[in-house]
Amino acid sequence: MRLDNVPEEAEGSRTQTSLCCRVLKSLLLCTGEIKQLDVYMEGKLFGLQLVVWGLRGVAGVILANNPLSGVLILASVFWTSPWQALLGTLGTLISTLTAIIMGQDRADVTRGEHGINGMLVALMMGAYSSAGDWYWWLLLPVCMGSVACVFFHSGLSSFLDGCGVPASVFPFNIVTVLYLLCTGPNNPYYPHYRVAPPWETEPNGTGLAAVEVTHGIILGVGQIYTCGDLGPSLLILGAVLLYSPLLTFHALLGSAIGTLAGLSVAVHHDFLYTGLSGFNGALGCMVIGGLNFTFSWKTHLYAVATAFLSAYVDIALSNLLGTIGLPALSWAATLTSTLMLLQNGNLAKYRVPADQVMSPEHNLRSWSQREAKNASETVNAVV
Repeated sequence: MRLDNVPEEAEGSRTQTSLCCRVLKSLLLCTGEIKQLDVYMEGKLFGLQLVVWGLRGVAGVILANNPLSGVLILASVFWTSPWQALLGTLGTLISTLTAIIMGQDRADVTRGEHGINGMLVALMMGAYSSAGDWYWWLLLPVCMGSVACVFFHSGLSSFLDGCGVPASVFPFNIVTVLYLLCTGPNNPYYPHYRVAPPWETEPNGTGLAAVEVTHGIILGVGQIYTCGDLGPSLLILGAVLLYSPLLTFHALLGSAIGTLAGLSVAVHHDFLYTGLSGFNGALGCMVIGGLNFTFSWKTHLYAVATAFLSAYVDIALSNLLGTIGLPALSWAATLTSTLMLLQNGNLAKYRVPADQVMSPEHNLRSWSQREAKNASETVNAVV
């Protein structure tokens, strides 16, 4: 009887192994950019294509060009605030549709680049509005701001593309500042909170909650989407992990560096505990750490330096812009990352062209293949 059961047990083991391999293969298909989805969507209804482009824009805010990551991130924003999720979705769709109508580069549209700025503008308008949730008049500036982002993106791209750097989220930062300056804190139609500079808050106490600081590192990633709760922030991290484990590592590392920078200059504890000290550092570290530069120990150190610089610039801009009631937004990470991308020297060979940027893992594989090919050609030439 036992001998008869051996083939059945072996067959069952092979079936289980085969099932695990199929599941793993299916999961791997959901990582990275999911280029096969774009191939599948060709010729499909425009509405379905628009949804995919919009989801790429949602995920692109945190540099994860994956529509499934966009689904998870949109769910996390909805978890935090259904009103914010509605605004973000509207901003993404409006800016993407505007880019299509204006005849912007199709590759930029399909990557969701225009949706990124539209979503950020919508989220920030909602976050700083003092009129509360479900204030329907806010939809007007959200739509206008999303449209304006496309114009700014188009104009800035014609200038920055010549330097080899993307327009990034410059349009979002510009449009948001213009909106806040136009309306003012006491506007009868579009009131918003006045942003106080960090030094105006009460002095710090002597105690520091280590658990809250740890939470603040995670929240630093969530604050990219104005999410200040731990659960949604963890879901956003999961969305980034689905796209790229290496990018997730740099997100947490950059947020931790931003928190450390805040501690070094004694920023108010509220900025540490809510993640506001970490999100610019996270963005700066992610841009350099394997995304726009092929990952290596040199570019990793470069990413760490970018995170520190982004965090300190953010603290300085928060103090400066806070004097006129404006937030620093992501100006620090945007400006610092752009300057880092313009660097030359030994790191230039690791730079990934803006139109070829993919997941850090894909960039690393492509780099390894090119290096192996060059080495092989060198050997053949010598022989």
